[in-house]
Amino acid sequence: MLGILFDLRVKALHRAYLKYLEVLMSKSPRPFASYEWLIAWRYLRARRAEGGVSVMTWISLLGITLAVAALIATLSVRAGFRAEFVDTILGAEAHVTVYDMGHIDERGQFDRTIVDYDALASRIADVPGVIRAAPLIKGEIMANAGERSAGIQVRGIRAKDLTQIPRVAGSDQARGSLSDFDLGGLAIGSGVARELGVTIGDKIRLISPNGVKTPFGTSPRIKSYEVTYIFTAGRYHIDRVRVYMPFEEAQIFFNRNGVADEIEVIVEQPDAVADLTPSLLAAAGASAMMWSWKDANGGFLRALEVEDNVMFVILSILVMIAALNIVSGLIMLVKNKGRDIGILRTMGLSEGTVLRVFFLCGAATGLAGTAAGVVIGCLFAIYIDPIFAVVNGFSGGDIWDASVRGIYYLPAKLQLEDVLSAVALSLGLSFAVTIFPARRAARMNPVEALRYE
Repeated sequence: MLGILFDLRVKALHRAYLKYLEVLMSKSPRPFASYEWLIAWRYLRARRAEGGVSVMTWISLLGITLAVAALIATLSVRAGFRAEFVDTILGAEAHVTVYDMGHIDERGQFDRTIVDYDALASRIADVPGVIRAAPLIKGEIMANAGERSAGIQVRGIRAKDLTQIPRVAGSDQARGSLSDFDLGGLAIGSGVARELGVTIGDKIRLISPNGVKTPFGTSPRIKSYEVTYIFTAGRYHIDRVRVYMPFEEAQIFFNRNGVADEIEVIVEQPDAVADLTPSLLAAAGASAMMWSWKDANGGFLRALEVEDNVMFVILSILVMIAALNIVSGLIMLVKNKGRDIGILRTMGLSEGTVLRVFFLCGAATGLAGTAAGVVIGCLFAIYIDPIFAVVNGFSGGDIWDASVRGIYYLPAKLQLEDVLSAVALSLGLSFAVTIFPARRAARMNPVEALRYE
């Protein structure tokens, strides 16, 4: 009976058997020898009628591919969103803002303005690691052009300091020039220009409730300024309200004669701004207070980090579910190959050899799915702009609302560590779930497998 069974199966397995016999005659077989790979490969590429790769195996292959691709795409988008968000902050805002704790002025009133602002800015600029320190005037007022009005945030700054703000002076969508800024022009955000319906050369009226003080009270100050520069900082909430005014003009308009509201500090390493705090405080003096960009945006950055972790866990569960499908496909393969397992065991193959053969079958599915998922996920991250444009076209409108998300487009940043983490997770789960059915195949009793043959 065994001779007849051997004749039936020798055509499919004779190459593996001969290789195995060669190994036995030469030396003790090592784990994952070439004949084990050969048997696993023949099982994988066998036709379905011969008990080869099942539909469940193809489903698990597709599931792992999509799960890995989704994981890489999600991690890339989250990394790109955080990078773009942080870049818009660091490119248009102060890394550190220095305030005065407050003092009593000559009129006996509490005042938090900075009198010796140039000297203070000079001392702070001398601190190692500081790129620039500039005095600033800040105020929130109303802007009017024709029948349109909008609330704006005005910042009084010198032209030489404004030209060093990357997202403003270096905006690739800017219109106009900063050459006339010191002559009394305004630099406004693109959102402000859109709200007021103005462009370069138009004039807008600024209305401040804290104007000239008279015996009859304070009268509003209203003054017209020409728009000389329109910038796009890349962040909706900045472009929507931000207006820059010459420093000396802002002192007059906001009744800040001879003083400044704060010192804007730009450092070389914004992520390590906490390390500069002692040096900055020593240079600023005992009455100074500091507020860094991390203090202002720490809650949002922590929320992004929590969201990244949650998304990674959720998508990891999807990868695990896809990997578990390998178990179903491999169990079906073991059942279909029961007679072959019996023949292999009677020929002398050990339990370990059979276990490794079916482990290779399952691991190959996980490896192929992971490789395909990495390719698809990386392509999605690289070509996210045209893909998003197609989706936006099919939706029939702008599905990315900058007023809600803060930035104007969906960015993606492909990072090696994200790809490696997705690969490690997928392969680790795929290899782990393969062990159970492979172990079941190795422990199959050859007598039971051949009893009814």
